[in-house]
Amino acid sequence: MATGKAKNHSKLSLRNPKNKGKPLGPNNTKRKKEKKKKQRVNNQNPIEDKASNQNTQNSNNNNSLSNATKAQPASASAQLSFFLDQFQSGNGVKISSLELESVNDKCILDLSESLDQDVSLLGKHVMAAFGPSWKEELCEKHLLDGKIDPGSPAILIISTSALRSIELLRGLRSLTKECHAAKLFSKHMKVEEQVSLLKNRVNIASGTPNRIKKLIDIEALGLSRLSVIVLDMHPDVKGYSLFTLPQVRDEFWDLYKSYFHDRLLQGSLRLGLYGPLSSGNELKGKKRSPIE
Repeated sequence: MATGKAKNHSKLSLRNPKNKGKPLGPNNTKRKKEKKKKQRVNNQNPIEDKASNQNTQNSNNNNSLSNATKAQPASASAQLSFFLDQFQSGNGVKISSLELESVNDKCILDLSESLDQDVSLLGKHVMAAFGPSWKEELCEKHLLDGKIDPGSPAILIISTSALRSIELLRGLRSLTKECHAAKLFSKHMKVEEQVSLLKNRVNIASGTPNRIKKLIDIEALGLSRLSVIVLDMHPDVKGYSLFTLPQVRDEFWDLYKSYFHDRLLQGSLRLGLYGPLSSGNELKGKKRSPIE
């Protein structure tokens, strides 16, 4: 009998070497379960912390975009100073003193300081810019011989993308019921379609620099009525705007120098910078092409 007990004990030790000298019982089993449960909880903490940090970061990004939208318009002098700085740095040139004498606050659209720069309020800003004649300039749909040329908008909105152009036009929906706005971008739209559209009266147009320039080059888009240009300054989800997104920035300055700079100096054109004025210096760590 003693020999049998010894053999059983030997088998038990071989099967459970870690339990040598430790009795198998409810208390030991309970401790093991609690230890495994604690390990699972500890292993989950890093993932939960990472998710929590990501949610916090997303919340901060959304708050930043919301604050940018609710920013009050900059004064005409602040807009002018910012625009001239961007023009010089973006083109590697220095504006002559003679040109500076021709550029003053009258070249800048004085946006209403009582309104935020939300998309839904863009229409009110535009109406205020045109004064009492806003309805005649922006809502009528008939061509007038000698006064209203086809394909020549009174206001042109320039942004970084097709989606942003459409979004801005939603803010002008109340002004485009009778005379539809012209969408001047390349995404899902052929040049031939836009040329056909521009054979009618156009009061409001919105698009991207490259396509706008192409339509002016082929004389489909006219400038005889153009008196206001709105430059969309709102940043995209990556923080880039019209003056900081490399390729679009270069296309804009090409368009501006070709068709708008001289008109601005002559006093026949006003610019409005719609959105927060950002030079792009806060885009640290992002890869950007050098300014040429």
